[in-house]
Amino acid sequence: MRALLLRLSESKRLAPLILHNPVSRSVARRFVAGETLEDAVSAAREVNRTRHSASLDLLGENVSDEAGARRAAAGYLAIFDRIAAEKVDANVSLKLTQLGLDLDQSLCQELLERIVAHAMENGNFVRVDMEGSAYTERTVEMVKRVRAKYAGMGAVMQSYLYRTEDDVRNLLAAGCRIRLCKGAYKEPPEIAFVKKEDVDANYVKLMKLLLPSGIYHGIATHDPAMIRATRDFAREKNISRDQFEFQMLFGIRTDLQRQLVREGYRLRVYIPFGTDWFPYFMRRLAERPANLMFFLRNLLPMRTRRAGDSQEERPR
Repeated sequence: MRALLLRLSESKRLAPLILHNPVSRSVARRFVAGETLEDAVSAAREVNRTRHSASLDLLGENVSDEAGARRAAAGYLAIFDRIAAEKVDANVSLKLTQLGLDLDQSLCQELLERIVAHAMENGNFVRVDMEGSAYTERTVEMVKRVRAKYAGMGAVMQSYLYRTEDDVRNLLAAGCRIRLCKGAYKEPPEIAFVKKEDVDANYVKLMKLLLPSGIYHGIATHDPAMIRATRDFAREKNISRDQFEFQMLFGIRTDLQRQLVREGYRLRVYIPFGTDWFPYFMRRLAERPANLMFFLRNLLPMRTRRAGDSQEERPR
């Protein structure tokens, strides 16, 4: 089922059906703050109220023309202006294919540098999301080039790729802040761990590289076992709770989010928004059976109601 959902997340034919379906739009609001910057800022304020930080992400990827890339960049500049104006405790995450990485690496670098420079002018920070493995090498190299000019940016690393340990060591040598996650794309066994226990073991191994580095990193997981391993290692190595943060997704495991904050850990909630939410939504369904069941539970009652309506309207 996970593999199927991940394949469907790339479907250009399915996307319009999901985007315009009232059930999927309603369910998506569990994982996506809304379609406007106002929606995202409102969600970030609520997150801040519960003593969580936020990371805002204007959803979008694989733009098809330069104009689309420049619109996305302008959108990110506006996000930083809004964060600064309203004093929201939030930074920003973005994808390089949204800035034209598929079209022209020079264009992508130009736009990324403009965004990072603007973020730093506002005392803020940019996190470059990692996409599928076709982009891993280019993303790592872009991050290294831009970070050599601007310190206010970091990267995301995925523990399910074999190459990630080498990438982490390279980025640590460059002083780069890293968000560690497991990975949410369908990858072949030639380049990625297939078994969950192997992905988990690599996650813990990478976490143990990050935490003692003296750089402020994000440990992004909803997995209690990964959280427990992180807490145990930090305690063993006398790494204080203000030297790293846990990160979780908007709308997922809010109970665990509150628990970590009560225990004195720093927590950042990743808040996506925008009209191009289909790929993100499908990957969230693929990640956890509970997410898919939530979607199906909402879908079935609506179908039942529709069937009931049609029965009532049928002549006797």
